[in-house]
Amino acid sequence: MPASRRGSTVIPTLSYRDAPAMIDWLVRAFGFQKQAVYMDGDVVLHAQLTWGDGMIMLGSSGKDGDWAKLMAQPDEIGGRSTHGLCVIVDDPDAHYAHAKTAGATIVIDIADQHYGGRGYAARDPEGYVWWFGSYDPWNPEGENP
Repeated sequence: MPASRRGSTVIPTLSYRDAPAMIDWLVRAFGFQKQAVYMDGDVVLHAQLTWGDGMIMLGSSGKDGDWAKLMAQPDEIGGRSTHGLCVIVDDPDAHYAHAKTAGATIVIDIADQHYGGRGYAARDPEGYVWWFGSYDPWNPEGENP
């Protein structure tokens, strides 16, 4: 049974080798907002970054702990990602220009999509792949509520 509360009920999680730097980069390059960051020295124990009603959680990578033992960094598996993250944006062209200027590696150039909307894919500095686009699967007709 899904949680009955406002906000995201599915929250992607990521681990980064340099989580403090990546938090700053995700805020600067992609426009996320810091909601919470819990640290022990230079180690991010848990962080929450928001985008609208959505959220990602992240922490410092390592090999200690039950969760960490299940994770791999993209460079440990040939630069591939085992998952992607999709973020709905109002103006994909402006977001694309900003992310590119901030140093994001564009891996799929911005284009209109056959299923609707417009978007692009970028790789962050630690190798995760992100999709930013205007297609909203909750509102496929494109009408803003």
